[in-house]
Amino acid sequence: MRLKKLNKKITTQLEREIAMLKDKRGFLNAGLPRFDRLFGRDALISAWQFLDSDPSIAKATLIALSRLQGKRVDSSRDEEPGKILHETYFGSKRKPPHAYFPMPYYGAVDTTPLYVIVFSMYVKKTGDTLLVKKYQDNLKKALVWILHKLSHDHFLYYQRQSKVGTFHQGWKDSFSDHLRIKPPVAIVEAQGYAHWALRAGAMLFESSISRDFIVAADTLKKRFLKTFYMTNKKYFALALDGSQQQRKAVTSNPGHLLLTHILDRRSADMIVQRLFQPDMWTPYGIRTHSMREPDFGAESYHLGSVWPHDNWMISEGLKKMGYNQEYNKVRRSIIAAYKRLGRLPEYYVVIGRKVREDDTACYPQAWATGALINFLSDKK
Repeated sequence: MRLKKLNKKITTQLEREIAMLKDKRGFLNAGLPRFDRLFGRDALISAWQFLDSDPSIAKATLIALSRLQGKRVDSSRDEEPGKILHETYFGSKRKPPHAYFPMPYYGAVDTTPLYVIVFSMYVKKTGDTLLVKKYQDNLKKALVWILHKLSHDHFLYYQRQSKVGTFHQGWKDSFSDHLRIKPPVAIVEAQGYAHWALRAGAMLFESSISRDFIVAADTLKKRFLKTFYMTNKKYFALALDGSQQQRKAVTSNPGHLLLTHILDRRSADMIVQRLFQPDMWTPYGIRTHSMREPDFGAESYHLGSVWPHDNWMISEGLKKMGYNQEYNKVRRSIIAAYKRLGRLPEYYVVIGRKVREDDTACYPQAWATGALINFLSDKK
């Protein structure tokens, strides 16, 4: 890993954190102490964060996930052909406490589109077309999985089949219904990921199937902008339930859409403006959940705390769409949290102008460290 423009003390700390999480196969385990294993979503996002400094992490991640891609329908694992896993472990002494469900476990709706997205970014960054050739069947199966899901329900839905699997299967995942949405669930950010993945897939494969990807992406965009928009809140809903009823809440999730090409400029402006209102914005980053929502809790894992990786995903979209002032505002806020806390954990609590680390927050956490490295390395 090559960390440029950082002072020696900070570099030593960050390199130590990554060394603690790096698997011998080259990918990053999610975090310590509870998540010391391969999580598809976490590994893909952290690989993305390290594309500039160490693209070998992305390569190792894509290889591992390709080899473990779903092959059959197995409800005990929430496995489906072409689906990318949620988590697994490789016989580690630190066996996960909930390892009573079979692993690899596939209960994640966003890992499959993220796999295609990171693959396309890795190839663009490195020119490693041989990796695409080697795993082209895996990429096509992932894209077909997305197409199948969209053709069945119009949006990318999840609903666990495993009796002991995760109830919610986006990044704000859990074993209970903490988001209060009746399944099946179409979580907002996954629609953007699916749109981006289909367009990226079309670029990777110059064939007749590419047209299917483009048509599906365009159709999804049209449906999404109309169906997810909350007229009363002038924002996008957290999700749709199985009856395509909106889960009306102001959250950080729509911020991820800025990256995905699914928004028009008017929609993007609306999201950006809303994220920086006082009920969402703090001196240390954007909250996961609005203070105006009845289920808000500043100390809540997903309903009010601040997550560095969540802010990084939003900031990448801000930068991509030219919201440079807002990007720098987020960047400075996460660095401020790091300076105040002395390290950057999985998430933290912000009350007023005070920030503190929660007792349950993991540290180090790969995608938090990756976010910090990105922000510190950018001297804007």
